Amino acid sequence: MITITRQQARQFILAKQGLIGAHRFAGKDGAYAFIRQAGCIQFDPVDVCGKNAELTLQSRVKGFRKEMLQALLYEDRLLVDYADKELSIWPAEDWPYFSSYRTRSREMGASFPGLADLEKQALAYIRENGPVSSDTLPIEGEIFWHSSMHWSGNWHKNSAAARSVLEQLYTDGVLVIHHKKGSRKYYDLAERHLPPALLSADNPCEDEEAFLAWRVGRRIGAAGLLWDKNSPAYLGIDLNAEKRRRALNRLEASGRIRAVQVEGIPARFLYLSRDEELLQKILAGQADLRPRMEFLAPLDPLLWDKALIRALWDFQYSWEIYTPADKRNYGYYTLPILFGERFAGRIDTAADRKSGTLRVNGLWWEDGVRQTKKRQAALDQALRRFCRFNDCQKIEGL
Repeated sequence: MITITRQQARQFILAKQGLIGAHRFAGKDGAYAFIRQAGCIQFDPVDVCGKNAELTLQSRVKGFRKEMLQALLYEDRLLVDYADKELSIWPAEDWPYFSSYRTRSREMGASFPGLADLEKQALAYIRENGPVSSDTLPIEGEIFWHSSMHWSGNWHKNSAAARSVLEQLYTDGVLVIHHKKGSRKYYDLAERHLPPALLSADNPCEDEEAFLAWRVGRRIGAAGLLWDKNSPAYLGIDLNAEKRRRALNRLEASGRIRAVQVEGIPARFLYLSRDEELLQKILAGQADLRPRMEFLAPLDPLLWDKALIRALWDFQYSWEIYTPADKRNYGYYTLPILFGERFAGRIDTAADRKSGTLRVNGLWWEDGVRQTKKRQAALDQALRRFCRFNDCQKIEGL
């Protein structure tokens, strides 16, 4: 097992994720290609200056526009909204891998009296009338229900029956999200939007341990490098230390992952074997590492493991959206600023789309970041791109 420097580890991760050098991803095809590489990107409905999934893509995909993601989800159907790392967006081609997840959802749903009859009513209505939301499905009342989307706890609640039935059928894989209006979801039959061959495909994983190993390997690929320890990058996977060890052993034995040591850090790091060529380019000094300035999403794959970011970059980030205003160090929706190989600062922006204005509420540079013409030019360019991304025409606040 070779040892690499922290700088080389940083360079490898950034190059793998398409955050340094010339853009590896461009346009709608590039957005799809990045999500296939990452496996999944997290969805969050809050839209201050773009939703989390959109922000993740705009930092990597040249010319990305929000409607590209909508087209991939609800027109091309190359992507699906579904659980993975919490609520996520991932390639529809991975649908067969989650068949055991959907089976478990159906088993859990069957344990609630009366739910099956409500499901029949809902499906009959959707077949006749098309896509529905919880406020257009004519099922009234409440039921005592356990959401199948939350495997980790015994979370029960009294819930509106229409919403509960739709979420259950969605988690079962019978329904998919047809489209969204703001944060409201409209559901339709999966069979109307996903190919029959995909819906009927056999699970590629022979058992739950194989499925777990596949998911662990996918998260390693999303991060680029992950250390061999408990990590928030595995959020959404039923994983303890023993399960992680077995999954990693399985992946290593099959040759799908390799290990590397990073100087000064006791834990070994893991990467996909197919990324070996990129690692060798980094070690040989042959990779494209030209600096770009990008604003990162709060739930960006690069930030999934904040302890790892502290260890490699000496940068500490906290999303302060749920922090009381008087206790925030920065702003409500502050985004990290990446410039070249380092985290250079943070920016808090908000898009006022009625007036077409991107407002910069705060800008903080990290200690040691020099105020240079090159940095200012990069910031100006990044802000102009971010302004266009948010459908704004002017920038205020600087």
